[in-house]
Amino acid sequence: MNHILIICTGNICRSPMAEALFRQAFEEYPDLGIEVRSAGIGALVGHAADNSALKLMDERHVDISEHRGEQLDSKLVKWANLILVMEPHHKRDIEGRYPSARGKVFRLGEWDNFDIPDPYRLGIDAFRHALDIIEKGVSSWMVKLTAS
Repeated sequence: MNHILIICTGNICRSPMAEALFRQAFEEYPDLGIEVRSAGIGALVGHAADNSALKLMDERHVDISEHRGEQLDSKLVKWANLILVMEPHHKRDIEGRYPSARGKVFRLGEWDNFDIPDPYRLGIDAFRHALDIIEKGVSSWMVKLTAS
């Protein structure tokens, strides 16, 4: 499982933060050779990460300033061994559009049974809440992905 794709709606809030946290976490496991990317089911293609996401990630000393929104497409679905989504409707959308994705799409909060609500246009507190639970999801997945 060396290609992980993180999905949200616009690819400027939740998935860029999750992508960056996974990349940071996998720095401790360079031998795994894991690549992480993100995209959106309704991406704001070419847009930078939301200012609140940039601010919160900067507070964690993680730079996402180079991020640009990317639309989910069949090439990305094929590339990915594991697709992590924020909410159940993302999973339904992906599996409906790309039947080949069935069996490799899971929620970021799969192991602890939670969703990550969209903070878009809801202010810094909504972003902080989303990031807190994104961190929880990343931690849970890292335990699974690095177990040997």
